[in-house]
Amino acid sequence: MNIAVCICQVPDSASAVAVIDGALDMTRAAWVMNPYDEFAVEEAILLRDRFPGSTVTALGASPESGKDLLQKALAMGADRAFDVRSFSPLQDPFQTAWVLAEALRNLYGEALPDLVLCGRESLDFQNASVPAMLAGMLGMVFTGPVSALRAEGEHLELERETEGGTELLVARLPLVISTEKGLNTPRKTGIRQVMEARKKPLEILQASQPPPPKVSLESVETVSKKKRCRFAATPEELAGMLHADGHFRHISGED
Repeated sequence: MNIAVCICQVPDSASAVAVIDGALDMTRAAWVMNPYDEFAVEEAILLRDRFPGSTVTALGASPESGKDLLQKALAMGADRAFDVRSFSPLQDPFQTAWVLAEALRNLYGEALPDLVLCGRESLDFQNASVPAMLAGMLGMVFTGPVSALRAEGEHLELERETEGGTELLVARLPLVISTEKGLNTPRKTGIRQVMEARKKPLEILQASQPPPPKVSLESVETVSKKKRCRFAATPEELAGMLHADGHFRHISGED
């Protein structure tokens, strides 16, 4: 089974991120592997170990991916890692999916991987759209986000949480899956695994110029935490405040 895992980096939740002149200042941010992608890498390794002869290939396409991100995937147990580089920064999920789809086609040719795993979403922008778009570009079936997975040969039994309960799906390979929290417990990497990962080659894939983005980020504004607190002595006074602020409309018997 050929398994590909698409990963990216996100700012650590404890990082200091500022907004300067309508743009994000990430100079003081510490970058980590996207937590949802850790579930994807772990599940890929579990499947590889269950089915002898399988291989796990990790791909990172974000401009900050670098070798730290990919070396962590190698330390967790991935067999190969590719840094997918673009001529210009990727501006939206469409461009990210396009570059990853091209990289997978270049790597596997017409025989696409049996399984492509992605995290449900990145924690920075939370678009949750790259996995589905990637599947569409590759012509593969997509399902996700998956919270449980059981594999029997070419058949997979998948579970995903919904507002009303849990859906049970049965699918056949090839398939693109996005992974959800609870799917597994990602393994920790020690010094030994990190040192062994550094001995593995980190390969580079140069992507061609992607098409124009579908969505662009024009500006960013900080949320004002200042709030005006007022007290009302009577319900009538409160109603007057709400009406003045546009939160309350008097309804007469004629309405």
